Amino acid sequence: MRITAVTCIKNEGPFLLEWIAFNRLIGVTDFLFYSNDCSDASDRLLDALADRGIVQHLPNPAEGRNYQMEALKDSRQQDVVLNADWVWVADVDEFLNIHVGDHTIPALIEACGNPQTISLSFQFFANDGIETFQDRPVIEQFTRSHNPDLWGGESAIEVKSLVRHDFPLQYYGAHRPFFRSKLPPKKRPSWTDGAGRDVPHRFLVAANPRRIRKFPSRGAREFATLNHYALRSLDSYLVKNDRGDVNREHRAFDDSYWRDRNDPAWQDLSIHRYLPELERELQALKSDPEIAALHEEAVALHRAKRDELLVQPAYQEMRDHLRATSTLPPAEEALLEKLGLMSEVPA
Repeated sequence: MRITAVTCIKNEGPFLLEWIAFNRLIGVTDFLFYSNDCSDASDRLLDALADRGIVQHLPNPAEGRNYQMEALKDSRQQDVVLNADWVWVADVDEFLNIHVGDHTIPALIEACGNPQTISLSFQFFANDGIETFQDRPVIEQFTRSHNPDLWGGESAIEVKSLVRHDFPLQYYGAHRPFFRSKLPPKKRPSWTDGAGRDVPHRFLVAANPRRIRKFPSRGAREFATLNHYALRSLDSYLVKNDRGDVNREHRAFDDSYWRDRNDPAWQDLSIHRYLPELERELQALKSDPEIAALHEEAVALHRAKRDELLVQPAYQEMRDHLRATSTLPPAEEALLEKLGLMSEVPA
Protein backbone atom coordinates (compact mmCIF):
# COMPACT_ATOMS: atom_id res chain seq x y z
CA MET A 1 0.00 0.00 0.00
CA ARG A 2 1.44 3.37 -1.04
CA ILE A 3 0.49 6.12 1.41
CA THR A 4 1.71 9.65 0.61
CA ALA A 5 1.79 12.38 3.24
CA VAL A 6 1.54 15.91 1.86
CA THR A 7 2.50 18.87 4.02
CA CYS A 8 3.60 22.52 3.96
CA ILE A 9 6.27 23.82 6.30
CA LYS A 10 8.08 26.98 7.26
CA ASN A 11 10.86 26.90 9.87
CA GLU A 12 9.96 23.52 11.39
CA GLY A 13 13.54 22.24 11.32
CA PRO A 14 13.84 20.78 14.85
CA PHE A 15 10.61 18.80 14.42
CA LEU A 16 10.98 17.32 10.94
CA LEU A 17 12.80 14.09 11.75
CA GLU A 18 10.34 13.13 14.49
CA TRP A 19 7.36 13.67 12.18
CA ILE A 20 8.93 11.71 9.34
CA ALA A 21 10.00 8.88 11.64
CA PHE A 22 6.59 8.68 13.28
CA ASN A 23 4.70 8.62 10.00
CA ARG A 24 6.95 5.90 8.64
CA LEU A 25 6.04 3.83 11.72
CA ILE A 26 2.31 4.13 11.02
CA GLY A 27 2.66 3.15 7.37
CA VAL A 28 3.38 6.31 5.36
CA THR A 29 5.61 5.27 2.46
CA ASP A 30 6.14 8.59 0.67
CA PHE A 31 6.37 12.25 1.66
CA LEU A 32 5.80 15.42 -0.35
CA PHE A 33 7.01 18.56 1.46
CA TYR A 34 6.44 22.11 0.28
CA SER A 35 8.58 24.73 2.03
CA ASN A 36 8.17 28.50 2.32
CA ASP A 37 11.17 30.84 2.77
CA CYS A 38 12.90 28.87 5.54
CA SER A 39 15.68 30.40 7.64
CA ASP A 40 16.28 27.57 10.13
CA ALA A 41 17.86 24.90 7.86
CA SER A 42 14.49 23.20 7.25
CA ASP A 43 14.84 23.42 3.48
CA ARG A 44 18.42 22.16 3.48
CA LEU A 45 17.50 19.25 5.76
CA LEU A 46 14.64 18.33 3.44
CA ASP A 47 16.95 18.56 0.43
CA ALA A 48 19.39 16.17 2.11
CA LEU A 49 16.56 13.76 2.92
CA ALA A 50 15.33 14.05 -0.68
CA ASP A 51 18.80 13.22 -1.99
CA ARG A 52 18.54 9.96 -0.06
CA GLY A 53 15.06 9.17 -1.41
CA ILE A 54 13.38 9.55 1.99
CA VAL A 55 11.14 12.49 0.99
CA GLN A 56 10.35 14.69 -1.96
CA HIS A 57 10.82 18.42 -1.42
CA LEU A 58 9.56 21.31 -3.53
CA PRO A 59 9.46 25.06 -2.98
CA ASN A 60 5.91 26.21 -2.48
CA PRO A 61 4.59 27.35 -5.88
CA ALA A 62 2.17 29.84 -4.33
CA GLU A 63 2.04 33.24 -5.95
CA GLY A 64 -0.79 34.52 -3.77
CA ARG A 65 -1.19 34.38 0.00
CA ASN A 66 -3.00 31.07 0.46
CA TYR A 67 0.14 28.96 0.54
CA GLN A 68 -1.31 25.64 1.63
CA MET A 69 -4.19 25.55 -0.84
CA GLU A 70 -1.93 26.43 -3.75
CA ALA A 71 0.52 23.71 -2.73
CA LEU A 72 -2.30 21.17 -2.48
CA LYS A 73 -3.44 22.15 -5.96
CA ASP A 74 0.09 21.59 -7.26
CA SER A 75 0.38 18.25 -5.45
CA ARG A 76 -2.25 16.74 -7.74
CA GLN A 77 0.26 16.96 -10.60
CA GLN A 78 3.02 15.12 -8.71
CA ASP A 79 3.65 11.43 -9.36
CA VAL A 80 4.06 10.72 -5.64
CA VAL A 81 0.41 11.75 -5.19
CA LEU A 82 -0.93 10.43 -8.50
CA ASN A 83 0.53 6.96 -7.82
CA ALA A 84 -0.54 6.76 -4.17
CA ASP A 85 -3.22 4.40 -2.90
CA TRP A 86 -3.99 6.90 -0.13
CA VAL A 87 -3.11 10.55 0.48
CA TRP A 88 -2.72 11.97 3.99
CA VAL A 89 -2.80 15.78 4.17
CA ALA A 90 -1.47 16.91 7.56
CA ASP A 91 0.86 19.36 9.30
CA VAL A 92 4.14 18.68 11.09
CA ASP A 93 2.55 19.28 14.50
CA GLU A 94 -0.15 16.64 13.88
CA PHE A 95 0.30 12.94 14.75
CA LEU A 96 -2.23 10.26 13.84
CA ASN A 97 -2.67 8.10 16.95
CA ILE A 98 -4.17 4.75 15.89
CA HIS A 99 -5.76 2.54 18.53
CA VAL A 100 -6.53 -0.65 16.56
CA GLY A 101 -4.59 -3.64 15.22
CA ASP A 102 -0.89 -2.97 14.86
CA HIS A 103 -1.51 0.80 15.20
CA THR A 104 -0.84 1.57 11.54
CA ILE A 105 -2.84 3.28 8.80
CA PRO A 106 -3.59 -0.03 7.02
CA ALA A 107 -5.06 -1.35 10.29
CA LEU A 108 -7.18 1.80 10.61
CA ILE A 109 -8.42 1.45 7.03
CA GLU A 110 -9.39 -2.17 7.64
CA ALA A 111 -11.19 -1.32 10.88
CA CYS A 112 -13.18 1.40 9.09
CA GLY A 113 -14.24 -0.99 6.31
CA ASN A 114 -11.97 0.44 3.57
CA PRO A 115 -14.01 3.58 2.75
CA GLN A 116 -12.87 6.16 0.24
CA THR A 117 -12.16 8.71 2.96
CA ILE A 118 -11.57 8.64 6.72
CA SER A 119 -11.80 11.91 8.65
CA LEU A 120 -10.04 11.92 12.02
CA SER A 121 -10.97 14.31 14.84
CA PHE A 122 -8.39 16.64 16.38
CA GLN A 123 -7.32 16.46 20.01
CA PHE A 124 -5.43 19.63 20.97
CA PHE A 125 -2.53 19.10 23.36
CA ALA A 126 -1.74 21.84 25.86
CA ASN A 127 1.53 23.55 26.64
CA ASP A 128 0.89 22.54 30.28
CA GLY A 129 3.47 24.92 31.72
CA ILE A 130 6.44 23.62 29.69
CA GLU A 131 8.58 26.68 28.98
CA THR A 132 11.90 25.47 27.62
CA PHE A 133 12.40 23.94 24.18
CA GLN A 134 14.03 20.52 24.40
CA ASP A 135 15.26 18.41 21.53
CA ARG A 136 13.12 15.45 22.56
CA PRO A 137 10.05 13.89 20.90
CA VAL A 138 7.09 16.21 21.08
CA ILE A 139 4.73 13.27 21.60
CA GLU A 140 6.67 12.34 24.74
CA GLN A 141 6.74 15.80 26.32
CA PHE A 142 3.13 16.97 25.94
CA THR A 143 0.53 14.68 27.49
CA ARG A 144 -2.45 16.82 28.50
CA SER A 145 -5.39 18.01 26.41
CA HIS A 146 -9.00 19.11 26.59
CA ASN A 147 -11.70 16.54 27.14
CA PRO A 148 -11.53 14.77 23.75
CA ASP A 149 -15.26 15.25 23.11
CA LEU A 150 -15.36 18.97 23.98
CA TRP A 151 -13.12 21.79 22.87
CA GLY A 152 -13.53 25.52 23.36
CA GLY A 153 -17.20 25.15 24.22
CA GLU A 154 -17.88 23.13 21.06
CA SER A 155 -18.77 19.46 20.64
CA ALA A 156 -17.95 19.65 16.91
CA ILE A 157 -14.20 19.43 16.37
CA GLU A 158 -12.14 19.86 13.21
CA VAL A 159 -10.74 16.89 11.30
CA LYS A 160 -8.01 15.91 8.89
CA SER A 161 -8.62 13.26 6.25
CA LEU A 162 -7.12 10.19 4.63
CA VAL A 163 -8.21 10.03 0.99
CA ARG A 164 -8.28 6.90 -1.20
CA HIS A 165 -7.08 7.13 -4.80
CA ASP A 166 -10.54 6.58 -6.29
CA PHE A 167 -12.25 9.41 -4.40
CA PRO A 168 -14.24 11.50 -6.96
CA LEU A 169 -11.99 14.48 -6.25
CA GLN A 170 -12.73 18.05 -7.22
CA TYR A 171 -9.92 19.37 -4.99
CA TYR A 172 -8.04 18.67 -1.77
CA GLY A 173 -8.85 20.91 1.17
CA ALA A 174 -6.49 21.20 4.12
CA HIS A 175 -9.03 19.37 6.32
CA ARG A 176 -11.07 17.26 3.91
CA PRO A 177 -11.45 16.55 0.21
CA PHE A 178 -14.30 17.97 -1.86
CA PHE A 179 -16.31 16.44 -4.68
CA ARG A 180 -18.53 18.23 -7.19
CA SER A 181 -21.73 19.56 -5.62
CA LYS A 182 -23.79 18.09 -8.48
CA LEU A 183 -22.37 14.59 -8.11
CA PRO A 184 -25.32 12.16 -8.12
CA PRO A 185 -26.04 10.66 -4.69
CA LYS A 186 -25.24 7.13 -5.88
CA LYS A 187 -21.76 8.28 -6.90
CA ARG A 188 -20.93 10.02 -3.65
CA PRO A 189 -17.93 8.48 -1.88
CA SER A 190 -18.04 6.19 1.13
CA TRP A 191 -16.72 8.27 4.03
CA THR A 192 -16.28 7.45 7.72
CA ASP A 193 -15.09 9.03 10.94
CA GLY A 194 -12.36 7.54 13.13
CA ALA A 195 -14.79 4.95 14.49
CA GLY A 196 -15.85 3.58 11.11
CA ARG A 197 -19.22 5.37 11.21
CA ASP A 198 -20.57 7.27 8.23
CA VAL A 199 -19.81 10.97 8.57
CA PRO A 200 -22.86 13.24 9.02
CA HIS A 201 -24.67 13.91 5.74
CA ARG A 202 -24.33 17.70 5.98
CA PHE A 203 -20.58 17.32 6.45
CA LEU A 204 -20.37 14.88 3.54
CA VAL A 205 -22.00 17.32 1.11
CA ALA A 206 -20.45 20.45 2.69
CA ALA A 207 -23.92 21.88 3.29
CA ASN A 208 -23.16 23.91 6.40
CA PRO A 209 -20.36 26.50 6.07
CA ARG A 210 -19.78 26.43 9.86
CA ARG A 211 -19.36 22.65 9.79
CA ILE A 212 -17.54 22.32 6.50
CA ARG A 213 -14.48 20.80 8.19
CA LYS A 214 -15.78 19.51 11.52
CA PHE A 215 -18.46 17.33 13.04
CA PRO A 216 -19.35 16.14 16.58
CA SER A 217 -16.47 14.14 17.99
CA ARG A 218 -18.38 12.11 20.56
CA GLY A 219 -17.77 8.46 19.71
CA ALA A 220 -15.63 9.36 16.68
CA ARG A 221 -12.29 8.28 18.18
CA GLU A 222 -12.73 4.57 18.74
CA PHE A 223 -10.14 3.57 16.14
CA ALA A 224 -7.94 6.70 15.97
CA THR A 225 -7.58 10.34 16.91
CA LEU A 226 -5.38 13.13 15.60
CA ASN A 227 -3.05 14.54 18.26
CA HIS A 228 -2.35 18.20 17.51
CA TYR A 229 0.62 19.81 19.27
CA ALA A 230 -0.02 23.36 18.11
CA LEU A 231 1.66 25.07 21.09
CA ARG A 232 4.61 22.90 22.12
CA SER A 233 6.94 24.71 24.56
CA LEU A 234 6.60 28.42 25.33
CA ASP A 235 9.99 28.93 23.62
CA SER A 236 8.74 27.27 20.44
CA TYR A 237 5.46 29.15 20.54
CA LEU A 238 7.30 32.48 20.56
CA VAL A 239 9.32 31.36 17.54
CA LYS A 240 6.11 30.19 15.85
CA ASN A 241 4.51 33.57 16.51
CA ASP A 242 7.46 35.30 14.83
CA ARG A 243 7.19 32.98 11.83
CA GLY A 244 3.50 33.62 11.36
CA ASP A 245 1.06 31.15 9.86
CA VAL A 246 2.38 28.94 7.08
CA ASN A 247 -1.08 28.98 5.51
CA ARG A 248 -1.70 32.72 5.32
CA GLU A 249 0.77 35.55 5.28
CA HIS A 250 0.93 37.97 8.24
CA ARG A 251 -1.58 36.10 10.41
CA ALA A 252 -0.23 36.14 13.96
CA PHE A 253 -0.87 33.57 16.67
CA ASP A 254 -2.43 35.63 19.43
CA ASP A 255 -3.63 35.14 22.99
CA SER A 256 -6.91 33.50 21.89
CA TYR A 257 -5.10 30.89 19.80
CA TRP A 258 -2.97 29.95 22.83
CA ARG A 259 -5.84 29.94 25.31
CA ASP A 260 -8.16 27.87 23.11
CA ARG A 261 -5.52 25.14 22.87
CA ASN A 262 -3.97 25.25 26.35
CA ASP A 263 -6.61 23.26 28.23
CA PRO A 264 -4.81 20.59 30.33
CA ALA A 265 -7.95 18.97 31.74
CA TRP A 266 -7.30 15.49 30.34
CA GLN A 267 -4.19 13.29 30.37
CA ASP A 268 -3.68 10.99 27.40
CA LEU A 269 -0.55 8.84 27.22
CA SER A 270 -1.81 6.42 24.57
CA ILE A 271 0.51 7.70 21.84
CA HIS A 272 3.49 6.70 23.98
CA ARG A 273 3.02 3.18 22.64
CA TYR A 274 5.04 4.36 19.64
CA LEU A 275 8.00 5.79 21.59
CA PRO A 276 10.38 2.78 21.61
CA GLU A 277 10.11 2.31 17.85
CA LEU A 278 10.16 6.07 17.28
CA GLU A 279 13.47 6.39 19.11
CA ARG A 280 14.96 3.59 17.00
CA GLU A 281 13.72 5.19 13.77
CA LEU A 282 15.10 8.59 14.82
CA GLN A 283 18.48 7.12 15.60
CA ALA A 284 18.53 5.40 12.21
CA LEU A 285 17.90 8.73 10.47
CA LYS A 286 20.53 10.49 12.60
CA SER A 287 23.11 7.77 11.91
CA ASP A 288 23.72 9.66 8.67
CA PRO A 289 26.27 12.36 9.68
CA GLU A 290 24.92 15.00 7.30
CA ILE A 291 21.32 14.48 8.42
CA ALA A 292 22.38 14.62 12.08
CA ALA A 293 24.41 17.80 11.52
CA LEU A 294 21.54 19.56 9.73
CA HIS A 295 19.15 18.57 12.50
CA GLU A 296 21.54 19.96 15.12
CA GLU A 297 21.89 23.16 13.11
CA ALA A 298 18.10 23.53 13.00
CA VAL A 299 17.92 23.02 16.78
CA ALA A 300 20.63 25.65 17.35
CA LEU A 301 18.91 28.14 15.03
CA HIS A 302 15.59 27.56 16.81
CA ARG A 303 17.19 28.42 20.14
CA ALA A 304 19.02 31.39 18.63
CA LYS A 305 15.74 32.77 17.26
CA ARG A 306 14.17 32.45 20.71
CA ASP A 307 17.10 34.36 22.24
CA GLU A 308 16.87 37.02 19.54
CA LEU A 309 13.16 37.49 20.20
CA LEU A 310 13.49 37.67 23.96
CA VAL A 311 15.75 40.70 23.70
CA GLN A 312 12.72 42.57 22.36
CA PRO A 313 10.33 44.11 24.93
CA ALA A 314 7.29 43.01 22.92
CA TYR A 315 8.29 39.36 23.14
CA GLN A 316 9.24 39.65 26.80
CA GLU A 317 5.74 40.99 27.40
CA MET A 318 4.18 38.20 25.33
CA ARG A 319 6.12 35.54 27.24
CA ASP A 320 5.12 36.98 30.62
CA HIS A 321 1.50 37.36 29.53
CA LEU A 322 1.25 33.76 28.33
CA ARG A 323 2.87 32.49 31.52
CA ALA A 324 0.16 34.21 33.55
CA THR A 325 -2.79 33.33 31.31
CA SER A 326 -5.55 31.14 32.70
CA THR A 327 -5.65 27.54 31.49
CA LEU A 328 -9.44 27.65 31.47
CA PRO A 329 -10.71 27.90 27.89
CA PRO A 330 -12.28 31.33 27.27
CA ALA A 331 -15.77 29.88 26.70
CA GLU A 332 -15.60 27.86 29.92
CA GLU A 333 -14.31 30.83 31.90
CA ALA A 334 -17.08 33.06 30.54
CA LEU A 335 -19.71 30.49 31.52
CA LEU A 336 -18.30 30.17 35.05
CA GLU A 337 -18.31 33.94 35.41
CA LYS A 338 -21.90 34.13 34.17
CA LEU A 339 -22.93 31.49 36.72
CA GLY A 340 -20.97 33.20 39.50
CA LEU A 341 -18.77 30.16 40.03
CA MET A 342 -15.31 31.59 39.30
CA SER A 343 -14.59 31.92 43.03
CA GLU A 344 -14.86 28.15 43.34
CA VAL A 345 -12.20 27.46 40.70
CA PRO A 346 -8.79 26.56 42.25
CA ALA A 347 -6.15 29.20 41.61
